[in-house]
Amino acid sequence: MPKIKTHRGAAKRFSLTKSGKIKRAKAYKSHILTKKSTKRKRGLRQTGFIAPEETKKIAKLIPYK
Repeated sequence: MPKIKTHRGAAKRFSLTKSGKIKRAKAYKSHILTKKSTKRKRGLRQTGFIAPEETKKIAKLIPYK
């Protein structure tokens, strides 16, 4: 069996935790930040996790992480 290729776009966006959860960055933090409140921007700094329904799909894209 040949090795599975890693989806490079997914590899840059997601990382695996020790417990097996898939970590991701929050969206809406790149531009038009003046109208967003400080509280909202601070919340967007925190990392999020992939929904349990999506983990299997994302895990296939990053098999060796």
